[in-house]
Amino acid sequence: MSSRVAVRTDEPDECSRMLTMARQETRDLFGEPEEEAVAAPAIDPGAPLAERMRPRTLEEYVGQEHLTGEGKLIRRLIEDQGPLPSLILWGGPGTGKTTLGRLLAQRAHARFVPLSAVLSGVKDLREAVAEAKRDRRGGRRTVLFIDEIHRFNKSQQDALLPSVEDGTVSLVGATTENPSFEVNSALLSRSRVLVLNPLGEAEITEILRRAMADTERGLRAFQVTMSDEDLRLLAHSAGGDARVALTALDAATRSTEPGADGVRRVDRETLVEALGRSRFAYDKGGEDHYNLASALIKSLRNSDVDAALYWLARLIEGGADPVFIARRLCILASEDVGLADPQAMVQAASAAEITRLIGLPEALYPLSQLTIYLAHAPKSNAVKRAYHAAAADAAATPREPVPLHLRNAVTSLMKTSGYAQGYRYVHDDPKAREEMPCLPDSLRGRRYYESEDNIR
Repeated sequence: MSSRVAVRTDEPDECSRMLTMARQETRDLFGEPEEEAVAAPAIDPGAPLAERMRPRTLEEYVGQEHLTGEGKLIRRLIEDQGPLPSLILWGGPGTGKTTLGRLLAQRAHARFVPLSAVLSGVKDLREAVAEAKRDRRGGRRTVLFIDEIHRFNKSQQDALLPSVEDGTVSLVGATTENPSFEVNSALLSRSRVLVLNPLGEAEITEILRRAMADTERGLRAFQVTMSDEDLRLLAHSAGGDARVALTALDAATRSTEPGADGVRRVDRETLVEALGRSRFAYDKGGEDHYNLASALIKSLRNSDVDAALYWLARLIEGGADPVFIARRLCILASEDVGLADPQAMVQAASAAEITRLIGLPEALYPLSQLTIYLAHAPKSNAVKRAYHAAAADAAATPREPVPLHLRNAVTSLMKTSGYAQGYRYVHDDPKAREEMPCLPDSLRGRRYYESEDNIR
């Protein structure tokens, strides 16, 4: 049967041409006879460092020990070499989703067909499935890898169902978004969701050291060196993304002039420029992280909307977890606005839920809207003062008994002991509001909550 490209009568658009080339290149890598199927692809010296250093075996793979360690799921799937189940790999950028898909296909001697949900549509899916059916008749399996699968709409995801269900393809979908929200339930029920964690600082450091020492694919020919501290800072500032770290290392190396001895000594300033000054300067787990959060909260407390927006932007652009920001704003909505504007908590809860649902970059809009709302809202810390005043007395009187008339008399013994005697039901006896005390005798008359004129 003629290939798909040979029978086309119309000139393919650029998107289709790119997808066809990608599939053809993959066929060349993984479509050889079985004894050659696991051969490493030829190295393109012009490819980005992250692509050149992509692990070729599970032994080269760094991170995700909960999936790739001894006896774990991915290792079992690779070592068994049997038919692959459909998988959804959920994790941040640069955590190894594409690499795992390639390794699974390679070890299973399956053809790896990569599609990008950004570039492809239903037509491309149908063409890929048609190829997979032809290959299946010839005894070859297909792994259909869809990057950013969350960007497919419902009809595009539905188009995958028949081929996934009948085993024509093993689907490996990669997503940075929560599959529960972004992948339809029918597809989820036919797939297993695996969570990939952000890479740790030690793991990214190991990846960087490998790249610096690798003669065939890495930067060994450049004789690049840097201090251990700078290497650690680069690994830390990459935010769990190996691709970011490798790209910055490559750029810093190439922009550093070799010394008389041929060695390229990458310094801190070069790394900062390669990675991006704001990202390198921001430390998600360090003092600056909490200083920025403090500046945001104090600016809001002072009703300075412009300063609040600036500190919010510093947090977001620096790579702070948007859910962390939302939590802090929820606290402020009650602690510093409170009953002066009860809607502040409603706004904060809504923004926090939307932030969890959509993530960055789109979450910057609900977070900005909430920041502006809170800055303009009237302020009151009456709730905070009331609670802490009550807490101080609670700590000082931990053994103070509950007055008998406030106790619940659930047994006859309790009734004869005086439980609930003297209790007055305020709906039937409005005077009980003023005449029946509800504090212990030792605290009678204590006032914790002080109303303010601007509290509604």
